[in-house]
Order: sequence, then C-alpha cells, then structure tokens
Amino acid sequence: MDTKYLTRTIKKEKLTSSHLEETKDIHVYLPPEYDDSLLYPLLILHDGPDYLNLGRIATQANQLLSKNEMVPVVMAFVPVDKTKRTAQYSPTGAFHEAHELMIVEELLPLMQQRYAVDTSTDKLVIGGSSLGGTASLHIALEYPEICNRVLSQSGAFLEQTVHDLSRVYSLQFLEIYQSIGLSETAIETHMGTLDLVARNREVHQLLLEKRAHVAYHEEAGDHTWGFWQRELPRALKFFFSTN
Repeated sequence: MDTKYLTRTIKKEKLTSSHLEETKDIHVYLPPEYDDSLLYPLLILHDGPDYLNLGRIATQANQLLSKNEMVPVVMAFVPVDKTKRTAQYSPTGAFHEAHELMIVEELLPLMQQRYAVDTSTDKLVIGGSSLGGTASLHIALEYPEICNRVLSQSGAFLEQTVHDLSRVYSLQFLEIYQSIGLSETAIETHMGTLDLVARNREVHQLLLEKRAHVAYHEEAGDHTWGFWQRELPRALKFFFSTN
C-alpha cells in the first residue's frame, strides 16, 4: 500500500450551537492528498467519536481509497453527550428539533466555510448507528431539499418513525443504506426493549411502498461496533463507489 494511505488526517473544529446551547468538538477526516481547490462529497456521522475509534472508519476509508474502490470524501464526526443522546437523537426527544437545526443551520455552514465540500443533495450523506441512524433518517424527512441520502446501521426506529414515514406521499427522493443484524431482536435501550429486526423490516417495507431507493442488508450480527465496523466498507462503497 502507498504510504500516503497509512496516515489519517483528522482536524478539529469547535462548533458552538445556539440551538442546543452547547459547544461540540467536531472531528473532520480529510482524504489523502486533500486539495482545497477541489470539491469533495461530505459524510456527516452521528456518534462521531465512536465511528472514528470503534468503527475505524478513517482507516477503512483509506484502505478503500488505496484500492480505488471509493472516491475521496470529507467526513465530519459529530459527538453527543451520552446523557443527552436520546433527547437529541430520538424523534420524540425534547431536543430533537434543536439537534436537526444544529446539523442544518450550523454544522453544514461551518463545513462549507472551512473545507472544500460539496453539500448538494447528491453529494451529502448523513448517517449513524442505532438511534444515530434514526436521527439521520428524520433529518432527511424534515429537510429533503438539503439531505436525501442516509446511512443507517441497525436503526433504532420508533413508532414515531413509522408514523412519519406513513404520512409522506412519496419517498422517491430518498436514497438509503439500511442494515440490521439478525440477532438484534431484543435490544435494551433507554426507550425499553426493542425488536430492531422486526422494526427495520417494517420500515424497509414502508420505504419500498413509498418508492425510496433502498440498499437493504440483513445478516448475522448484533447491536455492537464489531458488526457495524465489519460492514462499513460496503456502506461506504454504496454511496461513494468509483464505479
């Protein structure tokens, strides 16, 4: 492997959110040979530090780039205070709307100002695992003119998600990568015990009925970073393949 792919370039930005009334340390991955005279697709990830450290996504992206299996992208890793996670990520959470506004009105402009990113709807992807996947889908439902590409790993979808999907006439604008591990049938969460396999199948069926473009994957796996890390290359190639 070319040595340029062995180094991860991670920058740090401070985002002071008036919507959430807190400051977040945003980590930003830049691809090897990043050139600010070009424009790069942007991937925004919920639970950002976990994707960076437990998902090893920067290392995996560099490996895919070294094999010419994906195009270079910029990635923004958004942290969350775990004690506020459900309140910000859940569609029924007290700070869910404020979280969405933070992404749309504060993080995106920051990334546009500081980095050479293309945030048009065919270049921007927002994603996450578990409740982070749920938050990502709801941003696309609320702001389809800004985001219509979603990465959801083991989405912890709720009744509110089903309700919101059901009331949309068409989801033809939506492109979503949706994966679930077959062992995720009784996941303990702050919202109770969830059968995420059954719920993801329900959401998948709704997405198809509404004519969304879905890449759906069920396979052996559980609600852990071991599973999510293993299947990340497939998700990255779905959105950013060189083909």
